[in-house]
Amino acid sequence: MSSSIAKPSRVVLLGPPASGKGTQGRSLAASLQLGYLSTGALLREHVEMATDLGKEAAPILARGEYLPDELMCPILAKWLSQQKGGWVLDGFPRSLPQAVFLDDWLAARQLRIDAVVSLEVPIQELLTRIRGRVECPECRWSGQQHQLLATDKCPVCGSSAGPRADDREDNFRNRYAEFLSLTQPVIDHYQAQGILCAFDATLDAATVASQILARFTAVTS
Repeated sequence: MSSSIAKPSRVVLLGPPASGKGTQGRSLAASLQLGYLSTGALLREHVEMATDLGKEAAPILARGEYLPDELMCPILAKWLSQQKGGWVLDGFPRSLPQAVFLDDWLAARQLRIDAVVSLEVPIQELLTRIRGRVECPECRWSGQQHQLLATDKCPVCGSSAGPRADDREDNFRNRYAEFLSLTQPVIDHYQAQGILCAFDATLDAATVASQILARFTAVTS
C-alpha cells in the first residue's frame, strides 16, 4: 500500500526482532492517541514476576522461540476485550493462525484492522542493533546503550536499564529464523488484503516515525 489513508483506529506493527517495533509502536500510539501493547514486553514482565504464564513462557523465550498460538491468542483476546478505543499491536500476530484469529475476533464485533505497518531492516543491521540494545525493566523503554543517561539510566523514567536477557546472538538468530518462517506469511496475508504499509526502518527512528505518521492523512492534514 503506497497511498495515504485516513487516521486508523486499529494498527498492527510487524517486523523482525530489533527492527524498532517498540520505539515506533509507542510513538505511533502516542501520536494517534491509541492504546499500545507490546506482547514481548508483557511476556518479559510475566517472566520477571514469575507468574504462571511467566514460568511457562520462560524456557520458550530463552530458546529464542515464539509462544505457541494456544497461549498467545487468549492473552491477546483478554487485552483487546479490555480496550475502550483503538490500539497499536506490537508482536501480534506472529503467525498466520494468529492473524486469522485476530481477523475473526474483530469480524465477530463488526471491526477490522485499519493498517499494518511493516518495518524492513536487513539482518546485518539487526545484529548490530542487538549488540547495543538495552531495555528499562520499569517503564519498558527500549533503545540503544548510547541513549542511556549517566551510563545506565533510562531516559524516560530514570530507572536502571541494561541489556535484555534474550539478546544473545544465538537467541536472536533463532528469533529471526522464526520470523522468516512464521511471520513472513502474516506480512503476505495483509499484503493480499491491501492494508500493508512497508517502511525502510534503517533510517533514524525520528525519520521513520514521521514517515509512518505522514501516511495517515487525518494526522498530518
